[in-house]
Amino acid sequence: MKIHFHASDNPRPQAAYREFTEKYQQHDIDSADVIVVLGGDGAMLRALHNFTNSNLPLFGLNLGTLGFLLNEYKRSDLVERISKANKYEIHPLRMNATDINDKQYSALAYNEVSLLRQTHSSAQIMVFVNNEVRLPLLVCDGIMLSTPVGSTAYNSSADGPIVPLNANVLPLTPISAFRPRRWSGALLPNTASVRFEIIRPKERAVSASADTTEVRNISYVEIKEERNISATLLFDPENHLEERIYQEQFAP
Repeated sequence: MKIHFHASDNPRPQAAYREFTEKYQQHDIDSADVIVVLGGDGAMLRALHNFTNSNLPLFGLNLGTLGFLLNEYKRSDLVERISKANKYEIHPLRMNATDINDKQYSALAYNEVSLLRQTHSSAQIMVFVNNEVRLPLLVCDGIMLSTPVGSTAYNSSADGPIVPLNANVLPLTPISAFRPRRWSGALLPNTASVRFEIIRPKERAVSASADTTEVRNISYVEIKEERNISATLLFDPENHLEERIYQEQFAP
C-alpha cells in the first residue's frame, strides 16, 4: 500500500509524520493509494480541499482536539486498519458569490456555507429556495447551509439539526434570527438550490464563507450541492462515521 501522509504544522502531527514516513515512506500523490491525514478536523478539512481532484480515499488519525472526521491515533497496524476501514462518500456544496462590485467568486464547502454580518448592523437577507421566495426578510446575524457532515459542526453550535449521512437533506440554519421570531430554519432536499440576496448590502455589509474561503461585501450568494465532486472518508468499523453522528445526536 502506497501512502501519502498529510500533516498539520503542529508539533504532535509533525512528530507523527516523521515517524510514519520513516516506517512506510512518503509517496507522491500521483502514485499513492490512500492519503493519511495527521492532525485534527482542520487538517482533514484542508486535505479535503487540497486533494479534491486526486480521487484518493482519506484516512485520518486524530492528533487534534475533537477529531470528528478522524480515527483514533495509534502507531501500529496502519495498513491493516486502512484495509478494513468503512468507506463514506461525501459531496461538497458549491458557493457562487457576487460582491457589491459585481465581482464573482466560486468555492467548495465540505462543512457549510455561512453568511455573517460584518458590522454592528444586523444583516437583512432575502431567502430563495428553488427560485421561490421563502423568506422575504430575514433579520439576523447570519445564516448557513450545511452538508450532513457539516451539520455536526458550526450548524450544531447554532442549534441546527444534526442529520444522518444518508438522509439526503441539507440543514438551513439561521444565526441569531431577530425576524421572523422563533424561526429555527429548515431541512432542504439535497437537490435544492438556495439563493441569499442581501438587502441594502452597502449599508448592512455581509460576508460569505465556504469553509475557510471568505468573500466580503457580498450582494448575493447561490448554493447547490456539487454532485459531480466527491470525497471518500475511511473509518475504523468499530467507530464509524454513522455511529459518531448518532453519538452527537444523543450527546448529554
